Amino acid sequence: MAVERSATTAAGQFDHFWQQQGEWVEEPNQRRGGESGVQRLNDESGQMLYAKRQIGHIYRSLMHPFGRPTVLREYDAINSFEQLGVRVPHIVYCGVERDADHQWRALLVSKALDGFEDCDSWYANGARERYSEALHERMLQDLAQNLARMHRGHWQHGCLYGKHVFIKVIGEGAEARAEVALLDLEKCRRRISCQRAAANDLKQLRRHSSFNDAEWRKLLYFYQRAFGSAVKGLE
Repeated sequence: MAVERSATTAAGQFDHFWQQQGEWVEEPNQRRGGESGVQRLNDESGQMLYAKRQIGHIYRSLMHPFGRPTVLREYDAINSFEQLGVRVPHIVYCGVERDADHQWRALLVSKALDGFEDCDSWYANGARERYSEALHERMLQDLAQNLARMHRGHWQHGCLYGKHVFIKVIGEGAEARAEVALLDLEKCRRRISCQRAAANDLKQLRRHSSFNDAEWRKLLYFYQRAFGSAVKGLE
């Protein structure tokens, strides 16, 4: 099984990306009964790509009791997020196939988010001192709007840490603005209750991010305006 989005011929797409080698940005690790890692690659035009490579890495659910490659869940989430207007990496290629030992091999290749930096590093590198309060508010508002779109669509990120929130500043001075994108959607899942999705993700973000108390209060204010209601259990 393969999913589009490459100029390479369909028959050779999987092998084309699987045979490429690049720098490991996430060393292969053993999870979910298989192996998963991420490499940095460059395509023919010099565009930087990130390739998630997995072997025997599956998840199980009521719909897939015998297991399904995890990258397909992430692929489904990215496609849905794009339709909801949530900023995420652009997929270049996704494909899965069984190897000679009948284990799943899976690839998810996406474009690098040029100019973006993860939220924790952004703050650690002096963003509070470098940028104005107005720019910070624009960043928090953009993050809140992206999260609210995701939750109104009944999606829960499931791993919403500061290191999975990426920020890019565009422009300078009073005209500067910030864009926020979400990464690492491997644990995303649909929820019947958008309130529950929101509460779980936001509590997780509060525990695992670099926001101080004042920034968190502003984020919640912008979020509740975008979401359309308060979320129970948040402070």
